[in-house]
Amino acid sequence: MRIADKLAERQTFSFEIFPPKGELPLEEAYAIAGEMAADRPDWISVTYSAGGSGNSGNTVPIAASIERDLGVTALAHLTCLGSRRADVDGYVAQLAEAGIDNVLALRGDRAPGREAIDFAHASDLISYLRSTDADLCIGAACYPEGHVESPTEQESFESLYKKQEAGADYLVSQLFFDNEDFYRFRERCLRHRVRLPIVAGIMPFTSVKQIQRMAFTCGASIPAKVVKRLVLAGDDPTDQARAGVEYACEQLVDLAANGVDGLHVYSMNKPAVAHATCEALRACGYLGA
Repeated sequence: MRIADKLAERQTFSFEIFPPKGELPLEEAYAIAGEMAADRPDWISVTYSAGGSGNSGNTVPIAASIERDLGVTALAHLTCLGSRRADVDGYVAQLAEAGIDNVLALRGDRAPGREAIDFAHASDLISYLRSTDADLCIGAACYPEGHVESPTEQESFESLYKKQEAGADYLVSQLFFDNEDFYRFRERCLRHRVRLPIVAGIMPFTSVKQIQRMAFTCGASIPAKVVKRLVLAGDDPTDQARAGVEYACEQLVDLAANGVDGLHVYSMNKPAVAHATCEALRACGYLGA
């Protein structure tokens, strides 16, 4: 089912997984997806060579297994930086053969040797996908605190508007740790003529190092209340992970109560983390039993 149709019907709940890196077996991703599918998410997204890791060849097989074997809608990521039109055509053909009609169109991370060829921006990719015969439901990324490469708020929203006009069906947000940032962003979208459904992306942090890395990479600010949680958790990795998951659950419950279009959990391939967020929402009545 097309994700845009799901968003039109209800507040959605979804997870993200990434393909195994290096020599890890593909079966590991299938097992992780299988555990997450047990919580009956509206979809599971599968990343595409995050950070230039070179594991993009596994995206379609994993997404196909999610659709075919697990009966859950799959959202296949596609990044375009360093790609030619022929590369995109080949990927779209793979999606069609696998029966996948949901794609998240992204520029992708900058990396050495990965320069713009036929696509400089995600909006270029979205426009090209719309020009083909592929009948895809296309999602795009948005950034509640602004894109790290956008010097001004105005430029950030202009880029977002271009994605909408190019043909994006909905938006999935970058992670954030303060819900007020997301609510302000949602209001500003309307002022900047961006009227697409917006799915809120939440990453449960599981260590001090992880949250520091994510904040630096994504430009997400770390509010004082998060720092306090980490201080109280101390140096024990288990306590740090517990504090992070609890904080993410509180974020998700608050977002659900405030009527966001969808909730997306960057689970970092941890089924237990994904399950905890699902249970928190069910306990508050935002997901079915």
